[in-house]
Amino acid sequence: MRIVNKIIVISGPTASGKTALSVELAKRYNGEVISADSMQIYTDMNIASAKPTPEEQQGIPHHLVGFLDPSESFSVADYVKLCDECVRDILGRGKTPIICGGTGLYINSFVDNLTFDDSEQDFEYREKMRKFAEEFGNYALLEKLHEVDPKTAETLHENNVGRIIRALEVYHTTGHTIFQAKEMSRQTPSPYEFVMITLDFENREILHSRINRRVDDMVKRGLVDEARRCFEQSSRPTAAQAIGCKELYPYFRGERSLDECIEELKLRTRQYAKRQLTWFRRDERNMRLIIGENNEFDDIVKKAVCLIDGSN
Repeated sequence: MRIVNKIIVISGPTASGKTALSVELAKRYNGEVISADSMQIYTDMNIASAKPTPEEQQGIPHHLVGFLDPSESFSVADYVKLCDECVRDILGRGKTPIICGGTGLYINSFVDNLTFDDSEQDFEYREKMRKFAEEFGNYALLEKLHEVDPKTAETLHENNVGRIIRALEVYHTTGHTIFQAKEMSRQTPSPYEFVMITLDFENREILHSRINRRVDDMVKRGLVDEARRCFEQSSRPTAAQAIGCKELYPYFRGERSLDECIEELKLRTRQYAKRQLTWFRRDERNMRLIIGENNEFDDIVKKAVCLIDGSN
């Protein structure tokens, strides 16, 4: 079965089961999956980013996964462009695109058909802001953005230095904020129709338990060795920001025990999941699929199918 001229979007926090659900829906709706994950795009960090394995993909084509070296830059504009190319290709072959991921900025930018003007660039200013962050810290840089563009600043984490600098650069070079630029770019609606489902939870303990189990599994599958490789490649700043890598660096430096770092990773992942939930809950277009303590995977699939079929 195919959802004619519609795109299915599956969002939600880390460890919520998005990949498994998307694969199952791809089987039912003759679909292919397009990742919307800002870390899964890179060629390494397979474990830290929870990149779907061939076994998890179950033969379903996955796009925008593991295609970019971490030393290369990649913007939201790049994602929107590549995602649109994938969508056109998949629809052109008579199949259903299924966008799956937890990077809300990627998803919303594509769904809202945002256009980006990259013509105004000031590399000298970028370098000045990078040095500012190095001297005063990432939080101080984010506070600088709060002063001129609080709405964009609220959507960014202090470790997202590249995007903070870009938002500051837009204001510096154009006199308007990146939030205002996005609002202006929304004037042209998307040519696509979307069925948007976000995975949510009956209570936070269910998600926390999933996150803790996932981290333990990642460690068993070789996370420490993967993080050590990132630690030793200082020329790859993206890896340094990735949850799952940077939390283990104190262990490599001999500052903390491995157990302490793993507990820190679980805490940081839970905090990240909370931010993801906040992002997706505030978009009223997202139909919330609530996962309870006793929900089996088949139950979740049935709920998703009901939401998708009911939207037609």
